[in-house]
Amino acid sequence: MRSIVILISGRGSNMEAIVRAAHTERWPAKVVAVISNRADAGGLSFAIACDIPTVVISNKDFRDRGQFDAALQLEIDRFSPDVVVLAGFMRILTAPFVQHYAGRMLNIHPSLLPSFVGLETHLQALTMGVKVHGATVHFVTADLDHGPIIAQEFVTVLDDDTVESLKNRVLAIEHQMYPRAVRWFVEGRLKIKDGRVYKSDFVT
Repeated sequence: MRSIVILISGRGSNMEAIVRAAHTERWPAKVVAVISNRADAGGLSFAIACDIPTVVISNKDFRDRGQFDAALQLEIDRFSPDVVVLAGFMRILTAPFVQHYAGRMLNIHPSLLPSFVGLETHLQALTMGVKVHGATVHFVTADLDHGPIIAQEFVTVLDDDTVESLKNRVLAIEHQMYPRAVRWFVEGRLKIKDGRVYKSDFVT
């Protein structure tokens, strides 16, 4: 049984989707902890209701990113996770932290990377007038919103789309694709070679 630690900063809807999928689909893995940098993160209540251990480590309690990341790493490692999943974790991570989890930390970004890195991706998409938009699951590297791509899904941008309407449609596909990608990882079906991700049809 493999173990998953999920990091959140807000309501954690992708975290919820992963927890539900792991339970209903009977993954060979378990979410062993949900960690947030904010005590008011809405997703903590869901985790507690599911009897998942929760931890809050406020970045405001540390002088810099390095100190916060070091404390966060110590807390994550208490649970000995096979994979660390970022689910709306709104912190830029330091290179030593990312390196510590190289090849076993995943993120989902609300755009079709490499387009529209950073924040306000839906506004960026509407401003640029793109015809398709979407989300990307990728392995985390020290470069913000970069790293080997595991999966991408798209939605068509409608003429009357607003930031909110586009965000909601992208979020709906995130809730489908992120659990699927995490499951591929815990089943041992993902391999990185020369900066690209290859998915096996066989569970290892």
